[in-house]
Amino acid sequence: MRLARYAAGAVTIVAIGAAVSWYLFRPTPVFTIIPKRGDAAEIIYADGVVEPRTWAKVTPTVAERIVEQCDCEGERVGKGDVLARLDDTEARAALGELQARLTLAQEEYRRKVALAERRTISEQEVDRARSELGQLEALVAGRQARLATYVLRAPSAGQVLRQDGEIGEVADLGTVLFWVGEPRPLIVTADVNEEDIPRVEVGQKALLRSDAFRDRKLEATVDSITPKGDPVTKTYRVRFRLPDDTPLRIGMSTDVNIIVRVSHDALIIPTVALEGTKIAVVDGNRAKIRDLKTGIRGADGVEILSGLEDETRIISPFPTGLADGTRVKATPAPGD
Repeated sequence: MRLARYAAGAVTIVAIGAAVSWYLFRPTPVFTIIPKRGDAAEIIYADGVVEPRTWAKVTPTVAERIVEQCDCEGERVGKGDVLARLDDTEARAALGELQARLTLAQEEYRRKVALAERRTISEQEVDRARSELGQLEALVAGRQARLATYVLRAPSAGQVLRQDGEIGEVADLGTVLFWVGEPRPLIVTADVNEEDIPRVEVGQKALLRSDAFRDRKLEATVDSITPKGDPVTKTYRVRFRLPDDTPLRIGMSTDVNIIVRVSHDALIIPTVALEGTKIAVVDGNRAKIRDLKTGIRGADGVEILSGLEDETRIISPFPTGLADGTRVKATPAPGD
C-alpha cells in the first residue's frame, strides 16, 4: 500500500511539474502584420484662416456715436465712398470757436501792420501778432483735418465683405466697422512654428481640412513666407494660394498640411509597431528584435529605409518587455 501511495504521489508531482513547465515555457501569443508599400509624405501642420488677397479694415480713429451708416454689406463701393458718419457736433463747435479766434487774430494783425507803417508800434508787436495768427491757422487746419476722420470712407474700390455696428452705438477706437476688398482670389494665412519654417518653400503643395467640407479634397500652394517672425509666438506667417474654384469662404478656419517631401513606393509600417527604431519580428517560432533605419514619420506610419523585407512578419503593437528569442505563437492581426 505504501509503495502504491508513493507511486501515486510521484505521478501527481510529475503532472504538476509538467503543468508548471508548460505554463512557464508556453509560447507568448502575439499579433503580426506585414509591411505595406505606399507613398510616405513628410508633413508640417498649421492652423489657418481663409482671407481675401486684397482687403482692408475700416476702423474709426475717434470714439463717437454712429449717426449714419450705409446699408451696403455685399455691395460694391468705390474708393472714397462714404460708409458711415460719426457724431461731430462737439468737433464742429470746437472748430467754430477756433475760426472765430482766427478771424479776430487776422484783424488784429492787419491793424498792427497798419500801425507799424505809421511807426506808432514796434516791429516786435507785429511779429508777435503774426506768430499768434500762424498758430491759430495751424490749429484750425488740424481741427479741419480731424473733422474729416468723423467720416468713414472706403479705402479702395471693392466689395463690402462685412459690416458691423448700428446707428446709435458708440464706435470705440480700433473697432472694425467695415471689411472692404475683393472676394476673389482667396488665400489661407497660417502661422508656422519657427522650428518647421526652414523646410517650407514657396511652391510647395498643401492639403487642407475644413469642418465645413469634411468629404472634399482641398488643396493650396505656398504663396509667400513673411521674412520676419513673431518672437513672442515663435511663428512665421505663411500665405497659401487657393484655386479659383475653392468652396472655402472668407473667415473659415482650416487645418493646413504642408507637403514637404514625398517618398513614392515606400515600405511603411504602423507607428505602434516601433519603439524608437526597434521592431520585433517573428523568426520561426521566436521573437527577434531588430534595429531599423527609418525615414519619414507620420502620425500613423513610418517609412523604413533599411533592415526590413517586404514579407517579414512584424509583431504589432511593439511587445514591450518581450525578450529577444522568446517563443511566440503568431496570429495575423485582424484586417491584415
